[in-house]
Amino acid sequence: MGLPMKTGKKWITAGICIVLSVVLQGCQVTGSEVVVNADSTGNEVFKIKDEVCTVSEARVVLTNYQNMYDRTYGINLWEHEFKDRELETYVKDLTISRLAQIMAMDYLAQDNGIVLEEEEQAKIKEAAEEYFESLNDAEKEYMQVKQSDIETLYTRYGLANKLYTHLTQGVNDEVSDEEARVMEALQIFVTEEEKAEEVAQQLKEGNDFLTVANRYNEASETEVFFSKNGVEQEVAEVVFSLENDEVSDKIKTGDGYYFVKCINHYDQERTDDNKSVILEERRKEAFDDVYQGFLVDLPSEINDKVWEEVKVEVNEELTTDSFFEVYEKYCMW
Repeated sequence: MGLPMKTGKKWITAGICIVLSVVLQGCQVTGSEVVVNADSTGNEVFKIKDEVCTVSEARVVLTNYQNMYDRTYGINLWEHEFKDRELETYVKDLTISRLAQIMAMDYLAQDNGIVLEEEEQAKIKEAAEEYFESLNDAEKEYMQVKQSDIETLYTRYGLANKLYTHLTQGVNDEVSDEEARVMEALQIFVTEEEKAEEVAQQLKEGNDFLTVANRYNEASETEVFFSKNGVEQEVAEVVFSLENDEVSDKIKTGDGYYFVKCINHYDQERTDDNKSVILEERRKEAFDDVYQGFLVDLPSEINDKVWEEVKVEVNEELTTDSFFEVYEKYCMW
């Protein structure tokens, strides 16, 4: 348990964290059944209605996700062995699902009469030029990409972003301090009732909480932050009634038993951050109310053979990771 990850200022450029989730599972791309198109060319990864995503476009996003992982974790993850190439599969699924989502959103934008204005289109051209010029020769050769391909991608992202803003503009943006409150605490978690009774007895006898935690705690962390929207209801009801230095009784949940000591019942900075998380959750709900229903009848096709042949390339010359940053610089409307 702990404080949910803080959301970026726009979901569309949130990088590795997906605020809106359209996850590729089996033979699905956008929620409707996917039929493999035997007539697809070797340059088409998938098709939604009449719009095609090419291998070049997919490689741009795939390469950026790959290098964003490297930058985030500070090591080249791709030089390590992973069971069944799970990391590569995950990043490829992330790429294809995100691109499919963007294209589906663009069709929904059309249905809502949403278009990009001339000024917005001009910004997209500037962004595409800057990002394309940042690519080295090896990256351009691997992606087989032209500046017009980058412009197409940024146009799709820009229209999707505009749709998201349109569908969420009526969401109540008032989040109270109490609703978003985050507290700093120590926790002890055990799975067995017998151990829970031992912990309860030791705490009742006045033993130091950290000392007991070091002996019994089965959770990965002892020092935690709790938010009301980030913990189970039965836990929240107890822990948010605690004052500083107060220790809870045994809290029974479906997973086991918790004991919590409150260190700071109101963390101002994290509470302010959590307001952004709650607001983004509200926006996602408002967006999904419209978007999920739209997906049901949206025809799509995926060329599995083509996509299976695309591999994550471990090449020291393929370092580009600024696709989303450049988009954010020019196109955050």
